[in-house]
Amino acid sequence: MAITALKYMLLCKIMLGIPEDVQSVVSGKMALKYSGIELEVMQNIAKACRSKSISELERVVEEHRQHVSADPIVKSHLEALNSALLEKNLLQIIEPYSKVEVQHVAREIKLPQDEVERKLSRLILDKSLNGILDQGQGVLIVYENSGSDQTYSTGLEVISRMGKVVDSLYSQTKQLP
Repeated sequence: MAITALKYMLLCKIMLGIPEDVQSVVSGKMALKYSGIELEVMQNIAKACRSKSISELERVVEEHRQHVSADPIVKSHLEALNSALLEKNLLQIIEPYSKVEVQHVAREIKLPQDEVERKLSRLILDKSLNGILDQGQGVLIVYENSGSDQTYSTGLEVISRMGKVVDSLYSQTKQLP
């Protein structure tokens, strides 16, 4: 039970973006008596996160598949961690470009081009990345981040208020004889 709690605490440190704390927790006096393969796996995952290496993270997960797959909580969080790490690395790679070949990005990040395209399209749809994928030319065109569109937010506010007015009028008409 205690080893599981410690493992989850280490996972929380990793997911919160402070993987450097994992080593200090594991080397603490109380944690030393729980040392074992599960804590070693978490230390290796933290090390991969510190180096921001997707390939290192995937290698650790593959090497210790039985420990990772056995715990559905760890497994799901590692999938989310892998996705977040991929997102950060992609954004860092494309940052200096206004137009970049997807193939070049895939080579830089050492992943298949279709996987990179899928993640880039997800970033565009989630509005984490302001750009378009030109699949005909195989390029990503990145636009400057524009400020929030004031017209859009004002329009949403007007629609919301009009909805409240309509609801109010409806409730008043229901009270009429």
